[in-house]
Amino acid sequence: MRMRMGLAEGITWRRAAARMLVRWLALLALMPAAAMAQDTPVTVLTGGMLISGLSVPPLHNARIVIRGERIVAVGPAAEVAIPAGATVIDTSGQTMMPGLIDAHAHLFMIGFGDEAGWFKWLQGAGRKYSIEKVMELSAWQLLMSGVTSAIDLGGNATESISLRSRIEKGEIPGPRLQVSGPLVTRRAFGGFPAEASAVITTPKEGADVVDRLVRQGVDVIKAHAGLTRDDYFAIVKAAHANRVKVHAHVYAEADVRNAFDAGVDVLQHMGSAGGPTYSADLVRTISESNRPIVLTAAHRSWIYPDTVQFPGRLQDPVLKGLFPADIWAAMQDSFREWPAESYFAGINRQIKFRSPQVKQLIESNALMGVGTDSGTPMNFNSDGLVREMKVLVDEGLSPLEVIADTTRVNARIMGKPDLGTIEPGKLADIIVVPGDPVYHDLNNLFWVQTVVKNGIVYKSQGKPVVKMPE
Repeated sequence: MRMRMGLAEGITWRRAAARMLVRWLALLALMPAAAMAQDTPVTVLTGGMLISGLSVPPLHNARIVIRGERIVAVGPAAEVAIPAGATVIDTSGQTMMPGLIDAHAHLFMIGFGDEAGWFKWLQGAGRKYSIEKVMELSAWQLLMSGVTSAIDLGGNATESISLRSRIEKGEIPGPRLQVSGPLVTRRAFGGFPAEASAVITTPKEGADVVDRLVRQGVDVIKAHAGLTRDDYFAIVKAAHANRVKVHAHVYAEADVRNAFDAGVDVLQHMGSAGGPTYSADLVRTISESNRPIVLTAAHRSWIYPDTVQFPGRLQDPVLKGLFPADIWAAMQDSFREWPAESYFAGINRQIKFRSPQVKQLIESNALMGVGTDSGTPMNFNSDGLVREMKVLVDEGLSPLEVIADTTRVNARIMGKPDLGTIEPGKLADIIVVPGDPVYHDLNNLFWVQTVVKNGIVYKSQGKPVVKMPE
């Protein structure tokens, strides 16, 4: 059994509830009178099963009290009073759980069949859609799918920073974001906007790019393809001097080793079926370091065969409803020859090694976050994270472990201690899904009914409270 951050699996709910009560009482003692004023909105979710994100069994017939943007009480419905004047949401027969966090997203893409073709379409028939307008649509889709936080790892810096700030101000709906801006790389990423790559030729240039991006306002750095060992060391040194984390795009063992030795904070894509399993020494070293891995396993080697088996997923009417008509029509055209796209050129090899690589990292007890590489071909913002979670369950993790990895561990990756679990004092990021996702192997997460972020209800009874961007 893997041991994770926080409590061990066998701890009973009662002990966890006692801990929550102590935290709640402490919070109330410290809370200023203004925060307790009657005009502060109070929302109560009650009656459903609670998955807290902690390593404890689910609590049936639970109740969550939210005041303003924070959770103030959690526990059995019989023991937690409903404050006078509260807005009450009945979650009976459903499951309440922390908002999902995607640790590897790309909001300037939407799942188009061909990445380069997507940006060509935006320059031609789709020119009325700016990059930031596309990102608004992706942000809305993520939020409606239960993703309340995300790390955007690769895009145009100006638009990414602007979108993040507008979401923070409440001007547009979307998950809270951390953004990297352009990829720091030795070679530009083909077909992407020029602004999405920061091409370097020396380690010093890498450090200079990091300093520039931090001044511009990015939250994290994305180290990408073709970097040398010295590049990694220079990039990490500059980033850490600026107190920001580095996420590295790594597949091959040599790149993983170089990034790890340089002190990269998060190893992205490691274990995504690029080749044979890694050396036992490397995997053991990473596992013992407790440095997180984000596999993004599903984005090629599971999505491809899943789509071969059921190509109808590309015409899903629910998915269609998440897009403007002209973008949907262009997407359908992009799917005509999708198996021949260069993105899937190595698919046979990737499928061959997908399970051994994922199982190796699971069995190593490595600390794993969960991310999707969302927006890549046929990897939609609306279902990519649940598909990734299902892969991890199919390859050996329990549903509760995967939920904790997608919430609590991802909150740690983001450096956000106020997120990731449902406890008094935490920010109220909560989703409600039908039935029991633990029993049904997470399938119910495809149909998120209610989305609460920062105490604000953005989706209720399966319907958006906010409109899709036009």
